[in-house]
Amino acid sequence: MAEVTAALVKDLREKSGAGMMDCKKALQENNGDVEASMDWLRTKGLAKAAKKADRAAAEGLVAGKIAADGKTGVLVEFNAETDFVAKNDSFQTAARDFADVALTTDGSVDAILAAKTAKGELVSDVVTNLIATIGENMRVRRAVKLGVEQGAVALYLHNKQGDDVARLAVLVALEGAGDQAQLAEVARRIALHVAGTPTPPLALTSDELDPEVVAKEREIQTQMAVESGKPREIAEKMVEGRIRKWQEEVVLLKQPFVMNPDQTIEQLVAETGKETGSPVKLKAFARFALGEGVEKKTDDFAAEVAQLTGQS
Repeated sequence: MAEVTAALVKDLREKSGAGMMDCKKALQENNGDVEASMDWLRTKGLAKAAKKADRAAAEGLVAGKIAADGKTGVLVEFNAETDFVAKNDSFQTAARDFADVALTTDGSVDAILAAKTAKGELVSDVVTNLIATIGENMRVRRAVKLGVEQGAVALYLHNKQGDDVARLAVLVALEGAGDQAQLAEVARRIALHVAGTPTPPLALTSDELDPEVVAKEREIQTQMAVESGKPREIAEKMVEGRIRKWQEEVVLLKQPFVMNPDQTIEQLVAETGKETGSPVKLKAFARFALGEGVEKKTDDFAAEVAQLTGQS
């Protein structure tokens, strides 16, 4: 059996939100495998997968920009080690410059790093120089570019830290030939929904969900049904309904609109098409929450965990 270290218990606790003793037992039951332990905690009703993203953290900023014609938008996440640096004027200026650069590229991180800013500096050199000047490690972690030929791309910045930079940013691309101003407003409202809904959407449609994520959710739901006392063959039938319900929770088009819970996003889009007299399609969305999926080193609970695992 793998050794259950203080670091493993702390890691699982931060990702799951479960108690320390539960985390320790989960790791013991799963040979120290953190991901398997997360699943184990979920089957016991002790954790929720959504807490992973809520508890993951990294510092920096998400910069967002919309092109002048309103038909293209970008998000760029630029990370640093501390929140102090994220408030630095040079860091914020760089993040905004990188978003401007992203509008001129295909929106990939590699393309952004290889491109030049309006001042003629390579983005990769700007990052290197900031690291040397400020003394913290930094990186352009991820980026996305959305566009439409007709319609609008909307940007919403939540918890803004300055002009065009925030800790949470959303892009929504709404395609249609009708009233462009109305499409832009509806796209903005959907962006607000994506930022504010209690369950952040994982995909636009059910077909676009990651098969591995669906398979894992199916296995977790099956195990929960089995542990409730149902035979596995019956549990598997029960799970189909649970999977459909879960998809309604994590698929954007199926989610109840936060501004009108009696209407789904899919219905909002269809209604907009009727109002504008032309078909409307929600083409794509992107949601960047600063630091999601990135572990942040902290000393919180370290002594308590060490004592719990007998390593003090």
